[in-house]
Amino acid sequence: MLRIATASGAAQKPMPLQIELDSRPAILPLYFRALTARKSGCPGPAQESVLASVSLCDQAIDPQHLNGYRDVCGFAPGHQVPATYPFVLAMPLQLKLLVSEAFPFPVLGVVHTRNRIVQHRPMRESERLDIRCELGAPVPVKRGYEFELVTRVHVGEALVWECISTLLSRVKHPDGKKARPAVEVKGVNRALDFNMDTAEKWLVPADTGRRYGRISGDRNPIHLSAPTAKIFGFPRAIAHGMWTKARCLAALEQGTYAGKLPDQFALDVKFIKPVFLPAEVHFQWATGDDVTGFAVSSGAGKRVHLSGQIAHD
Repeated sequence: MLRIATASGAAQKPMPLQIELDSRPAILPLYFRALTARKSGCPGPAQESVLASVSLCDQAIDPQHLNGYRDVCGFAPGHQVPATYPFVLAMPLQLKLLVSEAFPFPVLGVVHTRNRIVQHRPMRESERLDIRCELGAPVPVKRGYEFELVTRVHVGEALVWECISTLLSRVKHPDGKKARPAVEVKGVNRALDFNMDTAEKWLVPADTGRRYGRISGDRNPIHLSAPTAKIFGFPRAIAHGMWTKARCLAALEQGTYAGKLPDQFALDVKFIKPVFLPAEVHFQWATGDDVTGFAVSSGAGKRVHLSGQIAHD
C-alpha cells in the first residue's frame, strides 16, 4: 500500500512520501528500476529533513536464512540475532526508497561511506519485528551530496535496534551551491588512536560477494565477479562493505568478548577503500575501558579498508 500525504491550505508544500508494505519487496524489480529510472541528479530545496519513509510490520525471522547469514559472515550459532543481521532484512526497504520519486539521484554509483548500528538489546530469532526506514534530505559536500538512510526496528513498543547509513552521490553541485565540510565521525577516528598490536590474517575467497549477495539480496554486479565489476570500472569484484563490518563483529564477539557481547552497544565503521576479491587482509583490534577499536588493512597496513569501533557502558 502506498500513501502520499500533502499539506492542506493555500500554502501547500510537499510532504514526505510514506510507503506501507505488507511483505518484503522483491529485489530484482527494484534493481531493474535502479538501472532504468531517470533521475534529475539535482535535489530541489529541502523542505523536510525526511524525504520518504517505508515501513514493514510483524516480520518473522527465517532460521534457515539467519543460519546462512551466520555462516557467510563468520558468526557462531546461537539464539541471539547478530547485530548486523537486521540490515539485511531492511535492505529491500532501503532500495525501495532509493528508486522512489523522492530520491533525486541515480542509484548506480551511490557509495556507502559510513555506518552506525546501535543495539539497545539483543534480538531473539523467535521475535517478530517492525521495520521502518527513512530517507534523509541530501546535503552538499565537497565530493557531491551526502544523505542518510535511518532504519529502526521495534519489537512491540520497544526500540531494539537502529542504524544510520551515510551514503554519497558523486554529482556536481548547481552553480552557487555551497558545500559543507566533510563530516568526521569522532568515534570511528578515535579507534585509530589505539596501538593496535594484535592482528589476525583473513583469506577472503573470490566467491565472497556472490555468497553474501545470495543471503543479503544485494546482487550489485560490482560484488559478483571480475567481468561484471569491470563494466563499472573495477579491476575485480569487491567485497560488500556490510559483509566486512559483519565479519569484524563476528571476530570481536568470538575473540575479545569471548562469545558474549554486551547487551547494549554502538558499532561504528568508516568504509575507506574497497577489498578486491580474492584478498588477504589483516584484522587488527585494541581494547580500552569501554571501547574496542579495530581496522581491516592490507599491504602491511599501508592500505586501510575499514576502521571502526564498538563502544559500550
